[in-house]
Amino acid sequence: YFEEASLDDWDTMIDTNVKGLLYVTKAVVPFMIERGTGGHIINIGSTAGKEVYEKGNVYCASKFAVDALNQAMRIDLLRHQIKVTAINPGAAETEFSLVRFKGDEATAKKIYDGIEPLHAEDIADVIYYCASLPAHVCINDLTLTCTRQASNVYFNRQPG
Repeated sequence: YFEEASLDDWDTMIDTNVKGLLYVTKAVVPFMIERGTGGHIINIGSTAGKEVYEKGNVYCASKFAVDALNQAMRIDLLRHQIKVTAINPGAAETEFSLVRFKGDEATAKKIYDGIEPLHAEDIADVIYYCASLPAHVCINDLTLTCTRQASNVYFNRQPG
C-alpha cells in the first residue's frame, strides 16, 4: 500500500521506467535524426500505464509516464519521420514478478495461477510485426493481454 511503500523501491521504479527510457532515447534520437531516413522507436509500457490497481501506486505512475512520453515523442519526432510505438503488455511471465515480490517464488508464481500468461516470445512477435510494417504505417499504441485477462484486475481463472 502507498503508506507502506519503500522510498528505495520508488526511486528504482522511476530511475528504471522513466529515466532509463529518457536517457536511452535521448542518446539514440540524434543519430536517427542525423541519418535523415526516419526510424522507429518501440517502447515497452504496461497495462499498468493504462489502469491503476491496488498497491501499484508508483509503478503505475511510472508506466503512465511512459505512456505520456510515447505520446510526446510521437509528436516531437513526427517532423523527422520517426515512428514511435508503445507496446503495453498485461500479465507476462517474466522475472518482473520475482522482483516485485522480493524473490518470493511462491507468491510470484501464484500471480499466474489458472491462466496462461503472455511470454517474452509473444511480445517479441508483436514487436517484430510492428517493426516490419511498411514505412508509411505505424501502430501508435498497442495493448496486449492473454485471453484470460480483461484488465489489470479482471482475470478468468476458471478451468476450461
